[in-house]
Amino acid sequence: MYREKIKVLDCTIRDGGLINDHDFDVEFVRGVYKAVSDAGVDYMEIGYKNSKELFSTEKFGLWKFCDDDVIKRAVDGIESKTKIATMVDVGRVNPDEVTPAAESPVDMIRVATYVKDIDKAIYLVNHFADKGYETTMNIMAISRDRGPELDEALQQVEEESKVQVVYIVDSFGSLYQETVEELVKRCKKYLKNKEVGFHGHNNQQLAFGNTIEAIIHDANFLDATVYGIGRAAGNCPLELLLGFLNNPKFDIRPVLDLISTQFIPLRQKIEWGYIIPHAIAGMLNEHPRAAIALRNSDEKENYRQFYDSLTSSLQVE
Repeated sequence: MYREKIKVLDCTIRDGGLINDHDFDVEFVRGVYKAVSDAGVDYMEIGYKNSKELFSTEKFGLWKFCDDDVIKRAVDGIESKTKIATMVDVGRVNPDEVTPAAESPVDMIRVATYVKDIDKAIYLVNHFADKGYETTMNIMAISRDRGPELDEALQQVEEESKVQVVYIVDSFGSLYQETVEELVKRCKKYLKNKEVGFHGHNNQQLAFGNTIEAIIHDANFLDATVYGIGRAAGNCPLELLLGFLNNPKFDIRPVLDLISTQFIPLRQKIEWGYIIPHAIAGMLNEHPRAAIALRNSDEKENYRQFYDSLTSSLQVE
């Protein structure tokens, strides 16, 4: 699969940080940046820029906040064309604390939002665009917001925002290929002057397949993580995506080395990837919090009881 417009964004540290409270040491992050840079990946999302007024620096690691000086420690001295991205959540960032792009090592800011907060997301996107950043808007939990309110939000984004890319985010890993096709086409219908991106979660082992489906229908910005690391079931594996794209600018070998030396040992310490509780949550279009709680309990392998508890609560609702 070769299409020059396609851009690959690695979100290993940002999404992987949801497992360990963003507590990766600087040298680990530097190693990931070096590997994805050598692999020719277009962007690396290095964490969140959340306000320290809202989150404790004692509880969370460096990549919850992504101070510019910390990012510089991780990337300085590495010759690379890979751009740095950070994410902000609506309601969790003070935009005035973010320095202009000309003074920052960050190239892109990605605004994560729900459909109901699209007004706030547009404000943030425009604020960061005015500061010189590339921008994306990541519409989370889109599997639960597929009604007319989504069409209204997309139209508003097209008319009022300076955003460059709008991402379909399969937060619960519940989408199938037919739904991905419908959502990409829906976005393309309204977003005449913006690119479409896709961010898949692997609850039902469909993150990679759904990413391919998004590519087929002209989504050009694609998220992935090394060895599929990410909260709960994880994400589309970067190594699979690079192998599929068949673009000579990408070199899978540095990523394979990174998996061998860093991610196989890391997988012994923290859990991510396809397991039955996360699959059940994906089937039922549920947030992963219940499955994560199960995996931290004494009943972690009691899958039937977990399924029954989720389906019972859905019937009550």
